[in-house]
Amino acid sequence: MNNLVFSNMLHRPARTVVSILGIAVGVLLIVFTVGLANGSMRERATREANIGAEIMFRASGTLGISGSEAFRLPVSLAKDIEKIEGVKLVVPIAQNSVSVDDSNSGNRLIDGVNYDEYASVVGLTIIEGQKLPAAGEVAIIDTGWQRQKNFKIGDTLKLYERDFVIIGTYEPAAGARVKIPLETMQAQLGGEGKASAFLIKVKDGYAPETVAETLHRTFSDNQILLTKDLEELYMQGIPAMNVFLNIFIGVAAIISALVILLTMYTTVTERTRQIGIMKSLGMNNSAIAWIVAQEALLISFCGIVGGVLLTVILRFLLTKTTTLEVEISPLVLAIVTVVGLIGGAIGALYPALRAARLDAVEALSYE
Repeated sequence: MNNLVFSNMLHRPARTVVSILGIAVGVLLIVFTVGLANGSMRERATREANIGAEIMFRASGTLGISGSEAFRLPVSLAKDIEKIEGVKLVVPIAQNSVSVDDSNSGNRLIDGVNYDEYASVVGLTIIEGQKLPAAGEVAIIDTGWQRQKNFKIGDTLKLYERDFVIIGTYEPAAGARVKIPLETMQAQLGGEGKASAFLIKVKDGYAPETVAETLHRTFSDNQILLTKDLEELYMQGIPAMNVFLNIFIGVAAIISALVILLTMYTTVTERTRQIGIMKSLGMNNSAIAWIVAQEALLISFCGIVGGVLLTVILRFLLTKTTTLEVEISPLVLAIVTVVGLIGGAIGALYPALRAARLDAVEALSYE
């Protein structure tokens, strides 16, 4: 019976290949779209959490880490925060999203920092060039972004409709990939003496959760976030994206089921005479229906494997040419496999039942 299933698939190789490709494209769309959304968000969230500080202090009402918020925290507030028991160091930072032409999203998040203070918390090391001065139209970038964009020291970045000279590269990647002097960003946005957040380093022997609770009681009108929770908060911060992805998976599953339905219905119609011969030789209805179902499930499985392979190839090409990340999650692969096989089974249901119900005499006389 297994030989019969394979021979049926190879009887019309072009149609079988097209069916497999149709399912593979559906799988590719699911795995790649979900992976691109999750991977890009997680990569950025990881960089935001990789800032060395245990606590982030933000103004009340701040939404996400988009860089669109006005600077509302006076830098002088850092002295009051340092008085809290367990606080070792407080560093002001500013974040702003700038419109650019060479970004995949059309925007780029940049940090405004006082380099010496920031580096002491984050642990930045200048790999090439020099550190940021207190002011000026200059920038430093992380080495990973430098490699992907092929930048070198002395090149310029178009920020705020003027050129900023790249004077250094740093490691590790933390926060935004591009950093400029805090004073320069404040002057550009009219936020002199203000910041968008404080990075708080906790003293040895103190639990970050305890210090965060004290900060929350003392500065109840502000947001106190543990940096270890930033990744999870970031991933949960876009509920509309999760709804979109769920709908997308459902639509792709329906398309895959329809591809299988069309393929198997056509197959049963073409093999009406063959089915009549099998019935005349004593094959029962359930065995004939199972042959059709096996073929559908095998095509579905091949399509799933092909879609995953296409995703891996596209992911490799994308990461080589852009800064985008594609996360291939085992959970997503498991869901896609189950959804694909269920879609294939549903698509084969009617053709299989139709084949089983064919009258042997009429099937043998079918032309």
